[in-house]
Amino acid sequence: MIKDLRSTAFINGILISILGAAMIIPAIISISMGEQDWKIFTSASTFCLFIGVSLSASTYRPEINLTVRSAFFTTVFSWLLLATFSALPFAWSNLYLSYTDSFFEAMSGLTTTGSTVIENLDKAPLGILLWRALLQWLGGLGIIVMAIAILPMLQIGGMQLFKVEASDNFEKVLPRTKQISSMLTTIYILFTVLCAIAYNIAGMHVFDAIVHAMTTIATGGFSTHDASIAYFGSTTIENIAIFFMIIGSLPFVLYIKSIQSTTSVIFRDSQVKTFFLFLTVFSGIAALAQLQSQTENEWSAHDTLFNVTSIMTGTGYVNAPYDSWGPLSVALFLFIMFVGGCASSTSCGIKIFRFQVIYLTMKQYLNQILYPHGVFVPYYNGKPLTDQVIGSVMSFLFLYILTVAFFSLLLTLDGYDLITSLSASATAVSNVGPGLGQQIGPSSTFSGLSSEAKWILSIAMLMGRLELLTVLVLLSKTFWQE
Repeated sequence: MIKDLRSTAFINGILISILGAAMIIPAIISISMGEQDWKIFTSASTFCLFIGVSLSASTYRPEINLTVRSAFFTTVFSWLLLATFSALPFAWSNLYLSYTDSFFEAMSGLTTTGSTVIENLDKAPLGILLWRALLQWLGGLGIIVMAIAILPMLQIGGMQLFKVEASDNFEKVLPRTKQISSMLTTIYILFTVLCAIAYNIAGMHVFDAIVHAMTTIATGGFSTHDASIAYFGSTTIENIAIFFMIIGSLPFVLYIKSIQSTTSVIFRDSQVKTFFLFLTVFSGIAALAQLQSQTENEWSAHDTLFNVTSIMTGTGYVNAPYDSWGPLSVALFLFIMFVGGCASSTSCGIKIFRFQVIYLTMKQYLNQILYPHGVFVPYYNGKPLTDQVIGSVMSFLFLYILTVAFFSLLLTLDGYDLITSLSASATAVSNVGPGLGQQIGPSSTFSGLSSEAKWILSIAMLMGRLELLTVLVLLSKTFWQE
């Protein structure tokens, strides 16, 4: 059994306290706009602060030394607990959401998925709209820190590939984890501010600019309008969104390195190069699909680039019904839901580096078949790939496909058609947001799904955000044995 529950309780107490403090922000906005939801946020904030402070104060210890087993448990339990508490403002608001819907919305926010059950966003209280954005912004920051500090230690799906890279460089530049987190937070805030300013200059209202800046950098995709980013009808705004979606999908570790050395370090990274290669190729295929399904006058290269960037990065903004561009487009967008961005970014999915490892491994095996007596060692960013990393990536890929298939089967058994079930499972596990089909397509919400389906997808979102194995290991009998 987990022995160090005191450290787990202390960490969760701190996180719940931070969540409670964050609720004060939408409360202030509600008061300033004359909305009554400030009472809801104040009550939820007071409750969270009471629970969080009490828990952390009663379990305080000067040093926190988590074992690997405790780190697994703490990570999963923390995200579940935060979703549980962050659902309270939704459940208590005048939107009259059930707790199932509220938990789904909160989990979608924290995991930066972007799927929503709220209809008529244009008339929703500003406090609620800001709270959704805050959840995605906090979740995006949390996943960056987790990807750098926790997942490499847990050796999740090849993430140990970045353990040596992070520690070697940071020992020279930023010796302590606290300094690393502080630097990442500063960069994250800076990008958010720059994005908000750019949106505002391009024509967005200040509130819309702030909300969309938070969900763009977090690659989350929550919007203040039912029409998403298309509401503004501005190519300039959409180009700004493309730029900052890409910023959020590149490794934040490289931003720190570029500050210490030169910005060219970002574009020398093989993962970044592959990311832009994928983006170019997929945009080209999407453009062909759109051209085949529409007249030349209706065709828009901008629309294809915007939607491919949004779905591939897991942001989920839409400005056109890409599922109406024909069968090729449906197949393409279903595939790019799985791709995702780079490691140590706010993005989601399988991630670029795993596709690189798979390619390098296949190339090695083909060379060994052609030259049986040759010795071939695959290299990633100038460093040899170990069998452990390759094995981790292959295991992760297998589990990823199996997980999507499993949740698709559950949704099919709940009565949904194949496209809806498969795309809902894919978009949840990959933390993308919109699915395919009439019920959960780019212009629809998830409100029409059953309560069972929403709980299934909430679990899928959590598993996808925590890289699957972090959750699955808790289901092992061995994990709970001494």
